[in-house]
Amino acid sequence: MPINLSKGQKVDLTKGNPGLKNIMVGLGWDVNAFDSGVDFDLDAAAFMLGADGKCPTDKEFVFYGNLAHPSESVKHMGDNLTGEGEGDDEQIQIDLSKVPVNIERIAFTVTIYEAEARRQNFGQVSNSFIRLVDETTGKEMIRYDLGEDFSIETAVVVGELYRHNGEWKFNAIGSGFQGGLAALCGHYGIEVA
Repeated sequence: MPINLSKGQKVDLTKGNPGLKNIMVGLGWDVNAFDSGVDFDLDAAAFMLGADGKCPTDKEFVFYGNLAHPSESVKHMGDNLTGEGEGDDEQIQIDLSKVPVNIERIAFTVTIYEAEARRQNFGQVSNSFIRLVDETTGKEMIRYDLGEDFSIETAVVVGELYRHNGEWKFNAIGSGFQGGLAALCGHYGIEVA
């Protein structure tokens, strides 16, 4: 039975589960029924952050254009262009044993591709969630349903894994941003050309 989190709630991952190594992070969403005449493409990403809350280099930004960190600790499993169907729309695999020591947090985000041009925002999205699955056992450990808290936002920091006293924890964030992926990149220290 997974732990269902509320916004701002934090939970320990490795302290009570010392063998935990491989985690699959599943992100999902549904697009509300409306017809803008344009596809609705949401994209998941992971930002691997140092002590300063920034990505040390652009290699620590893992997304559809950079599917794996060189350490192979974070791997994006590919872009879903429509979000149709049940279950996870995009997945990111984490190998906790390979996360470089200078990385203290891994933030998971969802953005809307070309949101401004397509006049789309998270007010048009429902049933958004993040879930963490122990890949060894296949058991869902944590689930955080974001609810319908968004309107004009085009990017959301869904949650993050973080190190605390040598253990890994998860924080359910659910924080919205305007400005899409570019705003998140700026927030996490990635320069956008």
